[in-house]
Amino acid sequence: MNTVQPIRDLDVIHAIQEDLKNTNYRNYLIFEIGIYIGIRISDILNIKVKDVKNRDNLKLREIKTGKEKLMPIQPHLKKEINKYIEDVELNDYDYLFKSRKRKTKPITRVQAYNILRKIAKKYKLENIGTHTLRKTFGYHFYKNTNDVALLMTIFNHSDPSITLRYIGIEQDNVNKSLKNFKY
Repeated sequence: MNTVQPIRDLDVIHAIQEDLKNTNYRNYLIFEIGIYIGIRISDILNIKVKDVKNRDNLKLREIKTGKEKLMPIQPHLKKEINKYIEDVELNDYDYLFKSRKRKTKPITRVQAYNILRKIAKKYKLENIGTHTLRKTFGYHFYKNTNDVALLMTIFNHSDPSITLRYIGIEQDNVNKSLKNFKY
């Protein structure tokens, strides 16, 4: 099994955002929540309208860990979420990313994976999977803040080395060292 990577290039992120916003608003919103809130895809897909509609924070219980988490929703994301809810005419107890086939369920993890694979193919990205969005959030959060301790807390990791490896910083450092290595 290959390890998935974050999307490191900001120009690529911006191109994907623009592309998805103009072609598939649902997929755009999945991407935005993933890269701005940094939660797992299983938690993104489990969001109900009432959890985010007109809210400043997303309160959730992580599926994987069972831990409660309170994550701020950035103002631009709040606006996009509310626009989507209104446009799609979702009710408070609907899943935010409701399946068209299974009316009372969210889209599947496989569907989310297929969305990301399609993006990866279009933008020639390698090692992309459902954790890519969370890793992209972590990678750019770390690059902007250099605060591995806070990111560790956000991700519920037990050690800084786990977090740095998870977001690809450790591999970046190895690659940089080996690239410049000579006798």
